[in-house]
Amino acid sequence: MNRHRSLYISIAVVVIGSIYILRLFQIQVLDDSYKNTAERISLRKQTIYPQRGLIFDRENKLVVFNEPVYDLMVSVPIRLGGIDTNSFCGVLDIDRPEFDTRLAKAKKSSYRGKAVFMKNVSNRLYARMQERLYEFKGLFFEIRRDRNYKYNSSAHVLGYLGEVSKNELGTQEDDYYEQGDYVGKKGIERYYEDELRGVKGEKYFYVDIHGVNKGSYKEGKLDIEAIDGHNLGLSIDIDLQQYGESLLNNKMGSVVAIEPKTGEVLALISSPFYNPANFNIQNRGSYYNRAIQDPTKPIFNRAVSAPYPPGSTFKPIMALIGLEDGAITPATHFGCPGYFRLGRRTIKCHPHPFSTSLERSIASSCNTYYCNTFKNMMQSDKYANTEEAYISWRSYLESFGLGNKLGVDISSEFRGWLKEPSFYDQMHGKGRWSYANIISLSFGQGELGLTPIQIANLAACIANRGYYYTPHVVRQIENVDAIPEEFRTKHFTKVSAKNFDAVIAGMLAVTQNGTGAGVAIKGINIGGKTGTVQNPHGKNHSAYMAFAPVEDPKIAIAVVVEEAGYGATWAAPIAHLMIEHYLQADSVTESSKMYLETRLKEANLIPLKYRSQRDTSLYGN
Repeated sequence: MNRHRSLYISIAVVVIGSIYILRLFQIQVLDDSYKNTAERISLRKQTIYPQRGLIFDRENKLVVFNEPVYDLMVSVPIRLGGIDTNSFCGVLDIDRPEFDTRLAKAKKSSYRGKAVFMKNVSNRLYARMQERLYEFKGLFFEIRRDRNYKYNSSAHVLGYLGEVSKNELGTQEDDYYEQGDYVGKKGIERYYEDELRGVKGEKYFYVDIHGVNKGSYKEGKLDIEAIDGHNLGLSIDIDLQQYGESLLNNKMGSVVAIEPKTGEVLALISSPFYNPANFNIQNRGSYYNRAIQDPTKPIFNRAVSAPYPPGSTFKPIMALIGLEDGAITPATHFGCPGYFRLGRRTIKCHPHPFSTSLERSIASSCNTYYCNTFKNMMQSDKYANTEEAYISWRSYLESFGLGNKLGVDISSEFRGWLKEPSFYDQMHGKGRWSYANIISLSFGQGELGLTPIQIANLAACIANRGYYYTPHVVRQIENVDAIPEEFRTKHFTKVSAKNFDAVIAGMLAVTQNGTGAGVAIKGINIGGKTGTVQNPHGKNHSAYMAFAPVEDPKIAIAVVVEEAGYGATWAAPIAHLMIEHYLQADSVTESSKMYLETRLKEANLIPLKYRSQRDTSLYGN
């Protein structure tokens, strides 16, 4: 009996052993799924972040470059039991509660086998940690790229980077981004994100149970090199940009300068501005909330986002529409007694001779002339009613790029205000409104709002005698044959080229013997138009648009200075000095011009109600 029992036991041992041997053979030789599982547990993928594209100005001066940013990471699953916590906290200069908080947060926010323990570690701390990183198993650094700047300038053009949000991760068309990545948030950093970001690389390596790197996986055969982003060449002239910023310092407003023949933006300034270096990844946490609370809104890009009534800068386009529509001719005169009477309403005008021609109406900024022009168009027999005439008037403006976004390559562009007829139907009743209800539009007031870049584009349209290219701030993309087609397409207005001569003559008269003659520039023929814009919230805005030289335009410009008063006092001299600076570099030598430049640079036109609340640290180095 015992002999049989021993035999059975021996057979059972052999069978069970054979099963184990066969299973081990299957696992180790025939089936590699367990091997793959083990490799997944012990493998780590490190993302290699590419260099973001550099940014240069139109003269190939470096404007934006990259600097490394170090994120201290922890391997997941997190096993830090073996480290000297007190020593670790001492190196990072944190206390134990902060250590525990950061570790708990890392455990909740892990992704792809890693989690952030401390972001944006300083260069000094990075160097100190590198010397002792071997002591702290499971911790490693990931290197990213932050932006830095050669000039304290052009912040609203350039924009800034920020961490990709959960909403952005959910709406991306590709899977390029992952939690913790940086993405363009504003300006051209956002608009040209795809060109600037480059292509990520990957590096695979083995890690032990503590996350310590134990060597390359398969001798690097699966590693992928990162591909740097494309460099961008701006149309911005950084010298002109900085000069304009110096003139607009301590003022609220905007300057936009465009090369008419190409649509290239030479300068785009929104003031108050801020130092772009204060808004890079490493510094923005210290400045952003303060900027948000500043009542002068330094983050707000007035150049492309702020709609202002254009005031009298609108009169040249009103004249062009009147000529094209037949409401006036180049020989039309209107009598102006100093006002335009509309029932019980009186619209005042500026002092000038009684009989006013088209040319003099622009030179002396006659409100009466444009009230009569608008009235003639709205009451023309060619239209069935005021609404039909208004639709035609509005279509002319749309052909100049108004009422819609121009399509500039900077984020946050606003389309401005150009109301549909339904707006007046709701206000006055269908068929119950006439030119008398909208007469303020004729001289650039009322329900009309244009952004500074739209006003500058109007000046470019006039300089070109009837066409424009969509304004843009990038003129070259590395390794790309041409900029996007939308910036190379010519847009024609609905006004014939022949009708521009009389209007341009009037704008030239503005700077020769009209409202802008006091800041004329010797040797440069400038076509300009001053504007004093009514502002229900404070003093009038000072506005001006111009182009030069009249005979061969190379620059078109618009200036708005908020709550500063007359256009000829502030906006026009800023524009003329910038025109001179661009066309005749370093020529501001006459004592009168030097005085004007000094007066502009030193003037503080920030409204008194805001001055005590400004945070001027946003603007410095």
